[in-house]
Amino acid sequence: MSLIEAIILGIIQGATEFLPISSSGHSYLLPEIFGMHTPNLAEVAIAHLGTLTAVFIYFWRDIWNIVTGVLRGLAERKPLGNNDARLGWYIFFGSIPAAVVGLLFEDQFDERFGNAPSAAFFLLVTALFLVLGERLLSGKKTIEKMSWFDAIFIGVFQMVALFPGVSRSGSTIVGGLLRGLSRELAARYSFLMSIPVILGAGLLGVKDLLEAGNVDVVTLGVLFGSSAVVGYGCIALLLNWVKQRSLYPFAIYCALFGLGYLLLA
Repeated sequence: MSLIEAIILGIIQGATEFLPISSSGHSYLLPEIFGMHTPNLAEVAIAHLGTLTAVFIYFWRDIWNIVTGVLRGLAERKPLGNNDARLGWYIFFGSIPAAVVGLLFEDQFDERFGNAPSAAFFLLVTALFLVLGERLLSGKKTIEKMSWFDAIFIGVFQMVALFPGVSRSGSTIVGGLLRGLSRELAARYSFLMSIPVILGAGLLGVKDLLEAGNVDVVTLGVLFGSSAVVGYGCIALLLNWVKQRSLYPFAIYCALFGLGYLLLA
């Protein structure tokens, strides 16, 4: 992978990880369409760690409050005694469905759906999710009113994003809207919920990278940096977008991209 390809891959990963248009779908379709370098799992993992860094930087105050809230709740023997602790436990348990299914069936997912036509088809599923989410504009539920069922329900929607082409951010935002969360909270919760999943995938990829040897530190550093910078900007963009604008443009984009590939490939 050249430096230019690392920059392009970082930009694609940073944008598509958080905008509800599916990073996995683009990682299969763009190399197929434009003859680009197809990133291996280790390179994707480095890009994921870049986007994870963007989450940590953007939400550092929220993360600090969650960690200290959980520790304070455990120390006081009231693990759900404050909103920050409750949010932390919801994120933890809500991440379990995707983590378990991913670890058990990752190879099967790659074998059956790890190709461009499948990614294009599931982009259409993402478009359908986003249209469904846009129809649910009346959610007013706050953290205080969230339940364990809400957390697991959203976690199941995150699990669906194991299919390449299904947007993780899009599916979890829609899951939150289906459970009555406000649009802003659904998006914010989606980003915070990405931390365990992206961290796990990133660390496994780094392990594979180190075991393989011959690490190109400069190229991977450029990949990491471009992914982090673009990812940070796209977090801010989407959080502001959902407050005032609809999800329809993202749905249209996914539908046109997926359908266009299936018709013309």
